[in-house]
Amino acid sequence: QVQLVESGGGLVQVGSSLRLSCAASGRTFSSYAMAWFRQVPGKEREFVAAISWSGGSTFYADSVKGLFTISRDNAENTVYLQMNSLKPEDTAVYYCAARAGGASRYPEYTYWGQGTQVTVSL
Repeated sequence: QVQLVESGGGLVQVGSSLRLSCAASGRTFSSYAMAWFRQVPGKEREFVAAISWSGGSTFYADSVKGLFTISRDNAENTVYLQMNSLKPEDTAVYYCAARAGGASRYPEYTYWGQGTQVTVSL
């Protein structure tokens, strides 16, 4: 079993930066593809970014390309999402996800964290 715990969310101003962390507990963490999704009330969960087990491949939603960066530190069993130039539209609960297969833009992940709230004020 893999447990994922997100942290780093909070309330920030438009244009600010924030870094989310996802701490994973699992023997084979380094072999898992990881991803970030986000969700707001009344909307479906939305893909944000994904990273392969090696960190060699990354994928981003069009809306965050050039603004967000996903990375991982396998030695620390942690995945990060660096969010720059935040906009009100980025307000959501951000979820960390993991799967043993390849990175995916779709919510076909086996494990999910509890989410961390990001609020971007005007």
